[in-house]
Amino acid sequence: QVQLVESGGGLVQAGGSLRLSCAASGPTFSRYTLGWFRQAPGKEREFVSFISRIGGTTNYTDSVKGRFTISRDKAKNTVYLQMNSLKPEDTALYYCAASTYTWVTDVWAYDSWGQGTQVTVSS
Repeated sequence: QVQLVESGGGLVQAGGSLRLSCAASGPTFSRYTLGWFRQAPGKEREFVSFISRIGGTTNYTDSVKGRFTISRDKAKNTVYLQMNSLKPEDTALYYCAASTYTWVTDVWAYDSWGQGTQVTVSS
């Protein structure tokens, strides 16, 4: 399994921006679909975005389309989530995850997870 470490979370006012980073260990970074998920208190973990192995395909949950952008840097073994126009409802613990499946949005399909980074958006 690949090891994942997230960073970049914090407290921001509504309308602000944050960029989350997820550093992956191991030489097999390009073999994985990489995803971002989030979990708010009392709610289930939900899909936010994924990027394909080569980076040519991305997908977003409807609530973040047009505001969030996922990208990956092969040289740095890192995946990013640029979050703009943040809303209070974006407040959650954000997780980076890796999957050997292609183009998946389901939690069960991801078998490597980071510890999470907290994002809090104040109104």
